[in-house]
Amino acid sequence: MAFQHTSVLLKETVDSLAVKPDGIYVDATLGGGGHAFEVCRCLNDKGRFIGIDQDAAAIEAASVRLEGFGKMVTVIRSNYCDIGPQLRAVGIKKVDGIVLDLGVSSYQLDKAERGFSYRLDAPLDMRMDQRQVQTAKDIINSYSEQDLYRIIRDYGEDRFAKNIAKHIAMEREKAPIETTEQLNEVIRHAIPMKIRKASGHPSKRTFQALRIELNRELDVLEGTLDEMIDMLNPGGRICIITFHSLEDRIVKRTFRRQENPCTCPSHFPVCVCGNVSKGKVVTNKPILPGKEELEYNSRSKSAKLRVFERS
Repeated sequence: MAFQHTSVLLKETVDSLAVKPDGIYVDATLGGGGHAFEVCRCLNDKGRFIGIDQDAAAIEAASVRLEGFGKMVTVIRSNYCDIGPQLRAVGIKKVDGIVLDLGVSSYQLDKAERGFSYRLDAPLDMRMDQRQVQTAKDIINSYSEQDLYRIIRDYGEDRFAKNIAKHIAMEREKAPIETTEQLNEVIRHAIPMKIRKASGHPSKRTFQALRIELNRELDVLEGTLDEMIDMLNPGGRICIITFHSLEDRIVKRTFRRQENPCTCPSHFPVCVCGNVSKGKVVTNKPILPGKEELEYNSRSKSAKLRVFERS
């Protein structure tokens, strides 16, 4: 199966970057190279582009897509939590723009054996980086009931988290839960029928929780955002596309703190904490997909783009 993915908020993201033709730009979640291709088209022969992704299939697909840009492009297989060391290894300390698209690619969802989709029966995998040893199956079968409850509650925001964790713990005592359909069946029994009929797919939130836990998605985002903002040259921008409230909350909170880092009590006449603003939030409200994009790419419906500019 070829790596196919429709980039979300493509024009909005590239426009928001305000690309300088001779600048240095990074797509830290390269995917199939959709955003990357459009950024590279804006660069001249003095510009430079670095693409980072931990998925081998994405690296292969993007490398082919971007090969026409020649030496301008450097593609690196890594998690973006290592963006600092990876950029320094290729001689880069500062950049003019960074893109992060935090969604799961269509390729990953549609390729059954990757185990991301609750709509396709396959082994419970969900690894973004297949060099990683632990899989979603390991989490389901080895985490305590309390820890399963915690991640489904916190990362899936599922009001039936406690009952889902209880049912998983009971079922795995009979036999290991190894496939997406086995897990679907357990979750169906944990959620009341009338709720299942009125809501979306009952497994959606649990699968999201497992994926976030396995790939440390929120930890990586929260632990790397400040570093990425520090990497920007004055006037440089970071554009981040999120797909659920947990990610969006982290991005929104970090951008606001970087814009106004003062920790002084509100009644102080002047700032004495010494914290200095690193820039401004460009998007007071997130940019959302337009009607046309929603029509041809339904998976974009939950996407939100936020932008921060370094001072």
